[in-house]
Amino acid sequence: MTVTVKSKDDLVVPRSVRRQAGIKSGARVEFKVSGGIINIIPELPNADDEYTPTQRRAIDARLAEARKGHYYGPFKTADEAIAFL
Repeated sequence: MTVTVKSKDDLVVPRSVRRQAGIKSGARVEFKVSGGIINIIPELPNADDEYTPTQRRAIDARLAEARKGHYYGPFKTADEAIAFL
């Protein structure tokens, strides 16, 4: 898509381009300029923003169990895994 930049206006990213890039209203973006090329980089969401507090507690509890070593593996071969079962 090509747009015309006017002398007294800010550059506006067309709605269709924002939609394709997944940039929604209120999103934070970073501008990087290199060699006359402008890159607009959306700020990635924080993992804490993707889950409800209840979901986050459940995930954290399961990760804590995994850190304790209550799970088996990794196995070096498929035969070793089968023998374990």
